[in-house]
Amino acid sequence: MLCLRQVCLFTLRHCQARTLSNDLLLSQINSCTHEDEVFSLIGRNKARLSEKHVGSALNVLWQLQKKRPLPLRTSNYIRNHSQFLTLRILAENKVERMENEVVVNTLYSVLRLDVEDHDSLAEVLVTEAWKRLERLSLPALSKFALCLYKQHMNFSPLIGRIAHIVDMKLDSIQDIRILSVLMISISDVISQSFRDRLLQKAEQLLEEEDEVYFNYAKRITLFLQNVKLAYHPLLEKCNKIFLKSACRLDIHNINLIFGLYEQLGFDSAEFRLVAKQLLSESIDDYNDPETFTKLFFTLGPMAGPKVRERLLVTAVAMAEGFSSHQVLVILKTMQKMKCRNSHLLRKMASILHKHLDNCSILQLVKLTQYLVLLHCHDLELFDKLKKLLLGFLKSSVIPADIAAIIRVLAMLPSFQEEEIIINKATAVLPQCRLPHLNCIATALVKWNHYDQLHWQKNTSELCAKLLQKVNDYGFQRLQKADNLDLLLEELTYVNGEWFEEVLSEETMATCQRLIDQITWANVLQFSFFLIKTNCCSASLLDRIASVTVQNIDKIHPFEIYFILYLFSILNYDPPANEEFFENCIQPLSSNLSCFETHHLVLLGHALAVAGYFPSFLIKMIFNVSFLSKLDAQLQVLSDTSKQKVRSCLMKLNRAVCLECPEFHIPWFHERYCQHVLFKGSRRINSLRQHVHRMLAEILGGSHYARMSVLTPYYYEIDLECILDKNKRPLSYTAENIPLGDLEGVHLRHDFKDAGRKSLPPGAQRIALEFLDPKAFSKDSCHMKGESAVKKRHLEMLGYRVIQIPHFEWNSMVLSTKDAQLEYLKKHLYETQ
Repeated sequence: MLCLRQVCLFTLRHCQARTLSNDLLLSQINSCTHEDEVFSLIGRNKARLSEKHVGSALNVLWQLQKKRPLPLRTSNYIRNHSQFLTLRILAENKVERMENEVVVNTLYSVLRLDVEDHDSLAEVLVTEAWKRLERLSLPALSKFALCLYKQHMNFSPLIGRIAHIVDMKLDSIQDIRILSVLMISISDVISQSFRDRLLQKAEQLLEEEDEVYFNYAKRITLFLQNVKLAYHPLLEKCNKIFLKSACRLDIHNINLIFGLYEQLGFDSAEFRLVAKQLLSESIDDYNDPETFTKLFFTLGPMAGPKVRERLLVTAVAMAEGFSSHQVLVILKTMQKMKCRNSHLLRKMASILHKHLDNCSILQLVKLTQYLVLLHCHDLELFDKLKKLLLGFLKSSVIPADIAAIIRVLAMLPSFQEEEIIINKATAVLPQCRLPHLNCIATALVKWNHYDQLHWQKNTSELCAKLLQKVNDYGFQRLQKADNLDLLLEELTYVNGEWFEEVLSEETMATCQRLIDQITWANVLQFSFFLIKTNCCSASLLDRIASVTVQNIDKIHPFEIYFILYLFSILNYDPPANEEFFENCIQPLSSNLSCFETHHLVLLGHALAVAGYFPSFLIKMIFNVSFLSKLDAQLQVLSDTSKQKVRSCLMKLNRAVCLECPEFHIPWFHERYCQHVLFKGSRRINSLRQHVHRMLAEILGGSHYARMSVLTPYYYEIDLECILDKNKRPLSYTAENIPLGDLEGVHLRHDFKDAGRKSLPPGAQRIALEFLDPKAFSKDSCHMKGESAVKKRHLEMLGYRVIQIPHFEWNSMVLSTKDAQLEYLKKHLYETQ
């Protein structure tokens, strides 16, 4: 009995000593400050390493790397170290004894140390985690899902199983970090309804969290890009987090956010201002090709003249080190900047000669597109591109790639179509979606239109038959469409001559057939479609108005703006018009913070065209602090956006002065209007001259009528005359004052007095306006908003307005001079 007790005590002391020794080893591993210390411990204690030691050692190796800047990391050294091989072997052998979290953490550390995805250790760890999937905690599940995402397994059945678990446990997730990781990891395998639940949960957690970290917002924005959804409530929340986290905004993060915003169609002038300031202050730090390319992409489009020139000079000097992807980014940014720097363009072209053979299909397509748009003249480069594109065309079987290649081949200068194009396009047509058909048809239409081909008779006939087949497949796809959401997704990328002339009518018929599928969830996208197509369909617009009013609380204020813009630009009044506009305007009053300053200007202008001037909006816009903030934000917008916003502010200012004098808003766009007039190129308008001669014949002399007259508030009138109370013309001998050196434009004598000087009793000014096709919605006689508001304002300025539509003046009825004279007389002398 005594012997047995001594044996037990010896065994217990031995076990305790071993445990204490192992705990000490674990502590030593966790306290290492350099990878060599870790490897030294591993080398001296191989026989005593447990699964905990192995997992901790791999985790420590990654944590040490994580603390270092990217250029100072030593992942290659670690992976090639003999003791790292020891760790890998031990991990594979002990994986079944590891705890759940240790398995996932080990996999994460191994992948972050850049071990290849198909490495045996990575595969063993993934398999083991898969076996335990149902037992993983939510933090471990999110980390495992991220590992799979980084291994490009986004479409694997395993990701599908994880998505199912998330679906079941979504209500229990209360950590935005866990949720954001899971969202991006499963984004490729979720349904629309599940997507919406994830968005609602993310919104809820973002509102509940006192502090949300930069990376979480970045992941949520990446999720929105993955699911191709510009969900404004979340984007705005994420944007605010980015603005609060300015200290985290290095060139890599700024570049990533700009890229995500661009793909989502979201923009934040406030974020641009912050980014511009940060990048401008550190511009000298970006002296390697990778970071400079990112700087050029983000700062170039919003840089001032001096910084812009500096960027261009640096790009030329650094060009030799650019990869094909970096050249593509430079060319894309040059196009965005509307930069035609021939020296830089030639330099980029010369670099491309060395890289073309290693480019993917998508890179070649985009490179060709930007080189053509930038007017590159390197014919040898274009010849290489043509050969490579044709080579990819012969081997490709993906409809999107084939269509894109055919589209850019048509852009190449002096390209002569080859039979391979017709054969390949014919073979792929049954699989094509509308955007692919649009690419192929656009190319064929362009070749026919410019007669660039010297086809043999057989080839010409094949091309004509192909174009007809493209049309037929387009019609068939529209006629078979039974889901409006999927149709709108395709129509987003369809435009141009072929769509307008061939598919437009059938598309509207399809939308009419699917009208009941217009809901609050797709009303914005459908409004975009109608804005793009310029179609004024009463039934479709009425449905949009009805859905909007019934679901106004579900529609984001920024989306309401685009719906209002649709009705404003098309000049359409739905049933219960006032109710519709009041219901749309009401939620805006308490949600103006959702809008940036320039968006508020666009909103104000859209409402003004429709005849609405909400006092809360007008008073906010015409405020010194608001206009100062607007000036600052305009500096970081594109030239096109700047011009649009400034023009809309001028028009809004004019409308408020004319229609709402009670606001006491001054007219402060005199110099702006004069600048636009003098800067714009003025061409002789033959139609105006022709009608001016006719008016002279009708009225008794050329001094009784004037062309290109500027009214107060700078409306330009095609032709003007004055008739007294007896319908007799009044001479302009003393009426007109030339406007400086602006040839052919006349100011009214009462220009400065905004129409307060009176004419002789009973006399009236008459404005003749010619309305071209742009003044009307597509294929209709319905006048659009801008022309309607101009008529309204001219009448306020004392004019009788005669608007002559193009379809009347160019009709067969008015094909003779006598008929035109009679038409003008009838309108001039008609009784009011």
